[in-house]
Amino acid sequence: MKHLKTFLVLALIVVANTVSAQSTFDKWPTIKEFHEVMSQTFHPAEEGNLAPIKARSEEMMNKAAMLLKSDIPTEFRTDAILASAERLQIKSKALHKLIMSNGSDAAIVKSITDLHDTFHEIVGLCSDAKK
Repeated sequence: MKHLKTFLVLALIVVANTVSAQSTFDKWPTIKEFHEVMSQTFHPAEEGNLAPIKARSEEMMNKAAMLLKSDIPTEFRTDAILASAERLQIKSKALHKLIMSNGSDAAIVKSITDLHDTFHEIVGLCSDAKK
């Protein structure tokens, strides 16, 4: 019974975060566009398949740059979110440069993982901004 309660609490947290991310993506379409590239490149990289990120690093870099140029909803235009979006742009440029210079697979995985973490930081900050 205790495990069931724990599972239900965790399931509720996951659902709440999913709903929160959905509304963030609905309100800020540019972050949704970035997420599409991130999800299609990061998850294969986690499994050792670097072909998607190697083929799409420039696209990822451009999508990150567009975040700062986009019409960011007022509720998300906080100093913390803007700073994280700037870090996302810088890290995506570094990842693209690493790939273009034939960086090691380990360095690429580390870089895209760091970029992924920064993306989730932004989404979390957007959820906090809506409260």
